[in-house]
Amino acid sequence: MSKKEYEDRTDLEKIQSQWNKLTGLHSREEFSGAVVRAATAAEIAANFAVRQEFESQSKCTEGFVNNLLRWANGIEGKLNHLLIPMTEGSKHHKSLTEVKKSVERTNKKRNAVAHQGEFCNIDESKEVIDDARHFIETVVKLYDPGFKLKDKKKRKK
Repeated sequence: MSKKEYEDRTDLEKIQSQWNKLTGLHSREEFSGAVVRAATAAEIAANFAVRQEFESQSKCTEGFVNNLLRWANGIEGKLNHLLIPMTEGSKHHKSLTEVKKSVERTNKKRNAVAHQGEFCNIDESKEVIDDARHFIETVVKLYDPGFKLKDKKKRKK
């Protein structure tokens, strides 16, 4: 059986693929790479949530929503310009604002790695990965209550 091409995967499958990759990177002590993958998985979780909100609130086309996601440019843009305003007054708003700090910490470290060439040690990477897991599982469970990230490989403690 052949593996599904990445671009053909659902957001949830992409999140899990990123998570599998980061656990492998972490086990090989590639902590900075694992941090980037954790942030990528968190951003895909935000994409998933935005798509779910658009699906439930509007008749916007997939292409339009994808253009908005590109326009929002990054996890902070997606949260601050799309997801949090879209959920104002809804049952999801409080949960999203509560997990915003954890993803901001993840994104800050990701940006330091990606844009400033910073390296991460095991403790920093574990903290970022834990923040990303908290964000991803909280956000995705709002729309898919049975969702849970699966660890394929053991991360270094």
